[in-house]
Order: sequence, then structure tokens, then C-alpha cells
Amino acid sequence: MNAFLEVLEKRQIKTDILRRLALTTLQVNMGDLCNQSCLHCHIEASPRGKKIMPKSVVEAILDFLRRNKIRTLDITGGAPELNPNFDYFVASARSLVSELIVRSNLTVLLEDGKEYSPGFLKSNKVHLVCSLPCYTKENVDRQRGTGVFEKSIKVLKLLNDLGYAREADLALDIVYNPGGAFLPAAQDVLERDYKKVLKEGYGIEFNRLLTITNVAIKKFKDYLESNNEYENYSNILENGFNPKTIETLMCRTFLSVGHDGRLYDCDFNLAMGYALRDKEDNDFNIDGFSVIDLENREITTGEHCLACTAGSGSSCQGALCRQ
Repeated sequence: MNAFLEVLEKRQIKTDILRRLALTTLQVNMGDLCNQSCLHCHIEASPRGKKIMPKSVVEAILDFLRRNKIRTLDITGGAPELNPNFDYFVASARSLVSELIVRSNLTVLLEDGKEYSPGFLKSNKVHLVCSLPCYTKENVDRQRGTGVFEKSIKVLKLLNDLGYAREADLALDIVYNPGGAFLPAAQDVLERDYKKVLKEGYGIEFNRLLTITNVAIKKFKDYLESNNEYENYSNILENGFNPKTIETLMCRTFLSVGHDGRLYDCDFNLAMGYALRDKEDNDFNIDGFSVIDLENREITTGEHCLACTAGSGSSCQGALCRQ
């Protein structure tokens, strides 16, 4: 039994609740190629990334979206904009879903050859969810690399000038994640702070702040272990378990697609290699997949699930509840 299930057992929470509901969001991870190499990245993305989603998988995803009515398509990476099939995917999928989210690290939009991207995203009315783990230069550059803060501010200003966060159909959200082994502060409090500092200091506007708890896997786990903080952080997550988060865990309504088309309950299970399997123990693939196969299916869990259930909870849509 993993540590997450042990916590549920101690709290006398039945695992029956960890089953899937109706699918609302298809999250697509287009690969681990990125122009940054961040300390907390759960898929270890970097400029050396080799896992690149081919066009054949993109086509299979588009076919899935045509066959199934899904409200939201959520595109992530790495930096998904670096995938050579990104533009084709966005343009082809836009009419198939009500909402199309792209998770951007902002600085990728300044890369050579990507100057057109902000206009392209606007023309497709893409909902942007952008990483800015703090509103101070020192903290951002420490976590994401020297110069990242200034580049991020430049792109946010550009997006505002295009109408993002100023026009109703151009949503711009910012993602905060802690710079160390601690839980995020209250999302609403952080949002007020971010809006005040970014508006007064740089004239930047955005819609919502989303807080995400760092998951102790891959790079972040290595960082914690090298600094002798892994055990302490694990205790913080376990002691911070909040039963109110269980009913709204994103894995209950999300489906994650890896670069090779394999399917997962969430992007963190993808990072861990916990693929969904059929009755013959074969990995499910998006090619020809039916949502019927998901109905009431038990969710695969692990110790990393404690990050999503600690404090106010955590998901790709931010906090799950108030403490």
C-alpha cells in the first residue's frame, strides 16, 4: 500500500471515491523539449528533450476529439510551442472543443522563429496559462534561470497589448508554485499580491492566479534529497492532508495523453510511467480509444498524490478548496 492510500486508511476514507467521473478535459503533453530547465519540472523537460509527439499521435487525438464531445483541451509540455506540430494541432483542434488551453512558460514566445506566436494564439482564442512562480526577479531567476523574469515580464506586456486579460475571450492566467519545500499560501491572497505588484510595477494585468504544489518526483525529488529535505517535505504533505480535496481531484475528470499516445490518469502519473491498462494488461492508447473504457474506472495512485491533497489542494486549475 502506498503512502497516499495509507493516509486515506488512517482517515477512514473509502478508496471507492477514487474512481473516474465524466471526462471534461483532455490534457495533452506534447513532449519534454523546452527552452528552460526548471528545478521543479516533473517531466524533466529541457533543451535536450527527445520525447517529441509525432504528427500521427496528433492526428489520433484530433480523431478522438471528433468522436467524443470534450469541453476542454489542455496542451502542455515541456514547452509545447516547440513541437513542430503545435500550430497544426491548435488550429485543427480549436473548433472541436469549447475551451483550448495552452500552458506556456512565456519565454518560449521570444525564441527565434516564434515571434508570430502571440498573434497566432490570439487568433485562435487560446486560453493561456503561464508560469511565473513569483513576482520578484530574484525568486524567478533562482528557480527558472537567469534572465527569465525580465523576459517573462516582456511577454506578459506583449500579451496585454494584444488584448489578453483585457478582452473577454482572451483569458490569461498565471501559475505560482513554491520555490522550495513548502506548501503554497492561500490562492486568493497570493492573487491579490501578484495583481498589485504586477500592475503597479509593470502595468501588467491577468485574470486568475493558480497555485500548484510541487510534486516530489524526478528533478524536485532529487533536489529535496540532495538537500536532506525529502523526509521533511513528505511529512509536510502527509500532515497537511485535507479530505475536502478528494472529491475535486483533477484525475477524476482529466485524461492525460503522453507524447507517444499512451494514456494516464494525470500528468504526474505520466511522469511516473503509470499508464492506464486494459483487462489484458496492455497500455491504452489514444488511437481508437473510447471514453466508455473510462467509466467508473479506479484511479491509479501513489505517494505523489499527497501533493494534490495537502492544504488547499492542487491541480492544473489551481487550488481545490479553501482550508
